[in-house]
Amino acid sequence: MTHILALDQGTSSSRSIVFDHAGRIVAVAQRELPQIYPQPGWVEHDPMEIWRGQLATAREVLAKAKLQPTDIHAIGITNQRETTLLWNRQTGQPVHHAIVWQDRRAEPLCARLRDDGLTDTIRDKTGLVIDAYFSATKLRWLLDNVPGARGQAERGELAFGTVDSWLMWQLTGGKVHVTDVSNASRTMLFNVHDNTWDTDLLKALDIPAALLPEVKPSSAHFCDTDAALLGRSLPVGGVAGDQQAALFGQACFGPGMAKNTYGTGCFLLMHTGDAFRPSANGLLVTSAAQTSAQPQYAMEGSVFVGGAVVQWLRDGLQAIKGSAEVQGLAESVPDSGGVMMVPAFTGLGAPYWNAEARGTITGLTRGTTVAHIARAALESIAYQSAALLQAMSRDAVAAGGAPVAELRVDGGACVNDLLMQFQADLLGIPVLRPEVTETTALGAAYLAGLSTGFFKDLDQLSKLWRVERRFMPTMGRAQAGEAMARWERAVRQATAA
Repeated sequence: MTHILALDQGTSSSRSIVFDHAGRIVAVAQRELPQIYPQPGWVEHDPMEIWRGQLATAREVLAKAKLQPTDIHAIGITNQRETTLLWNRQTGQPVHHAIVWQDRRAEPLCARLRDDGLTDTIRDKTGLVIDAYFSATKLRWLLDNVPGARGQAERGELAFGTVDSWLMWQLTGGKVHVTDVSNASRTMLFNVHDNTWDTDLLKALDIPAALLPEVKPSSAHFCDTDAALLGRSLPVGGVAGDQQAALFGQACFGPGMAKNTYGTGCFLLMHTGDAFRPSANGLLVTSAAQTSAQPQYAMEGSVFVGGAVVQWLRDGLQAIKGSAEVQGLAESVPDSGGVMMVPAFTGLGAPYWNAEARGTITGLTRGTTVAHIARAALESIAYQSAALLQAMSRDAVAAGGAPVAELRVDGGACVNDLLMQFQADLLGIPVLRPEVTETTALGAAYLAGLSTGFFKDLDQLSKLWRVERRFMPTMGRAQAGEAMARWERAVRQATAA
């Protein structure tokens, strides 16, 4: 048993990746996941399509790697977080489409919770702000709007889960209903101090406890798969939400270490060890991937629209035919020509938390070309991430720590050299791109390998992390400060009533 199989179920695709004992990729299989947009601000997935696509890639990647089921030591799972599923325990059938993390339909309920004075309680217990981003209000919407769902839930006939729970339910033929602390911490129902579902929050949101999965550390024995699915029963030994998995895959195991994932959105996490420290700068506290029962925390900031702005250039503006073209188009001009884009297509996340903000492009002149807009779109990803890291560093310094000294990067858009260099310039610190940029799946593989003895300890994993390229800042700090001031002015325009 020489390899680990990682199942990486993301927002736009389901993938499976096989890793060897050195943490290197052996083979990858991927299937696109169709997006469903019932109305503006709503985003859904077909739960059965999530399962079918994920299983298909698992089978495909073993064939690509020319491996037998007996070659696989364990399975690790990582997943899009907050996406909310509700299904029948008897039939295994979903009662509704999955409500995706980007979905904003629960904002009216969030407003009521804020008006009820629950902001501080929820922040203190969960580390989160009240926002439609998280699972709890999505689940409440399902209970209130799917005919018969509340009665079934109160009778114990339904199961709630994030995508990891759904996959493990399917992998075991409905025998196991379980999640890990990192996914549970994103529901707005989980007390991150004692790693339990919080009865006060369940009562406040009118959610029956019978819906909830068992919670385990991220590196643990979760279940054994049905032998008929992949040729033999395989242990699932590691589970983590995608961003905590990426933090783990980047070997950010200690306080002050930070990574940014450039995917559909951008997610910046800094490990804070066993210290729960609420942010004074609009960031979240979340459970980091845990290898034991001891709580571990990370500070997190989320950008709702990161790499998705490139998809919008392709599909919305039709400015490019493929995402790979954006760097060449952006580099065809020396700068953005004064154009600033704030891609607040679904509101703004941290550190702004403005659900009403909408996308804007400012600074247009007769000399503006589509190349300037493409460059502004790319730069918007770096601006949003820089605002997050600056807020994170302010929190770290206020707590007696040091500002973030370097940023480890991963995700699809980190291959864009122009973007990574601009990111380093704005931040004024090195930006490090590792040899293996599939760190989300790698983190799941590491977690599974640790619990099953495939990997020895964290020291071994730290030694496996290798830099492919280091981007050093070249922009003067005064110039970078002026650029960030222009960004903040553009944000104010995007959020003006």
